[in-house]
Amino acid sequence: MAFQTEYDFELPRGYVDDSGTLHKRGVMRLATAADEILPMRDPRVQQNPGYLSIILLARVITRLGDVKHVDTKTIEKLFTADLAYLQNLYRQINDMEAPKLHTACPKCDHEFEVEVDFLSVTEGLS
Repeated sequence: MAFQTEYDFELPRGYVDDSGTLHKRGVMRLATAADEILPMRDPRVQQNPGYLSIILLARVITRLGDVKHVDTKTIEKLFTADLAYLQNLYRQINDMEAPKLHTACPKCDHEFEVEVDFLSVTEGLS
């Protein structure tokens, strides 16, 4: 199975452009580190941290119907149900599944897998 970097979606309500055309289908790509870091310098995010999701979505949505360029103005005009849907999709495709380690009990040799939580492991190291 090939590594997937783009995900098709269909908005529950749809984006209505200035001419009244409804756009429902689109594509979202995986976020990069820059997608999450660079918007933090944006004055709109510094004044209102809630604006971060608007900028993030504008960066990672590569297609929305026949819209030529998806930008923050496009995302601002989405219905709230569509915004919530896209925020959820963003989290779903960008969250990393915890790695699993195959191990065995030293007493009974029962084999099993455990999730490795790197965040919990590093908390006690400082």
